[in-house]
Amino acid sequence: MQAATLLVATLVAGPGVSLAAEKPAGSEIDTARLVAIGGSITEIVYALGAGDRLVARDTTSTYPAVATKLPDIGYMRQLSPESVLSVDPTAVLAQEGSGPPEAMDVLKKAAVPLIVVPEKYSEDGILEKIRIVGEALGRLDAAEKLARTVREEIDAAEKRLTKIKTQKRVLFILSAQGSKLLASGTGTAADGIIRLAGAQNAIEDFEGYKQLSDEAVIGARPDAILMMTGGAPGGLGDEEILSQPGIAATPAGASKTLIRMDGLYLLGFGPRTASAVRELSSKLYPTLSD
Repeated sequence: MQAATLLVATLVAGPGVSLAAEKPAGSEIDTARLVAIGGSITEIVYALGAGDRLVARDTTSTYPAVATKLPDIGYMRQLSPESVLSVDPTAVLAQEGSGPPEAMDVLKKAAVPLIVVPEKYSEDGILEKIRIVGEALGRLDAAEKLARTVREEIDAAEKRLTKIKTQKRVLFILSAQGSKLLASGTGTAADGIIRLAGAQNAIEDFEGYKQLSDEAVIGARPDAILMMTGGAPGGLGDEEILSQPGIAATPAGASKTLIRMDGLYLLGFGPRTASAVRELSSKLYPTLSD
């Protein structure tokens, strides 16, 4: 059996497993009616020229714009199996971390192949996602071509970063409600993109997301605050963020450096990540040139 077939076989749960082990790579799954769960997965499906197979997508799948015209089966971490299966899919491609676990357990037992694509916040992780999605779609050559292009673009974006002499410290804030700042530690997409952009995560003493006290924010000494465009409904605006007592006492507060970028573009780790790296690094290091 080809190595690529083995890869899909390990990722498919349910009735598709035995078929995947017996048929050539790329032909084992019927993806004529496909549900994509996870913004980067949907982007890759379109980038591989298979957008016409999609019959539904999740709420995070907002790019390309044509994807938003598809039926929305809900937020990827709060899925309902009934909603996913209601569009009569022949296969489901889901980004790792989709949930809740109870919903994923039901989908694994359904009579529809479910492919869970690993999520790793690195260049290699993006390439792996592209190849797995390409294999599921039976578009191995297109996937390899896309992976090659993405690698070249990221490598070129990172080459610029060798000119950086002192890394900026960046604090990523996921949400801000009142005085409560939910910030990223290590092991997150935010941590990954900060590192790819040639900067240092200002919070490295915990994994995942936690609320920070003013003292913790001051101790982190960020040079820049990074947030998603829009943020949570009812969240604080730029001036309100920068005037928070903890942030105001940091270099980022003093220089009023707050960067906002589209969430999927910034944190998606998909085909556009090289562009996101370039944009973020240019905002952090305005004098950086190609």
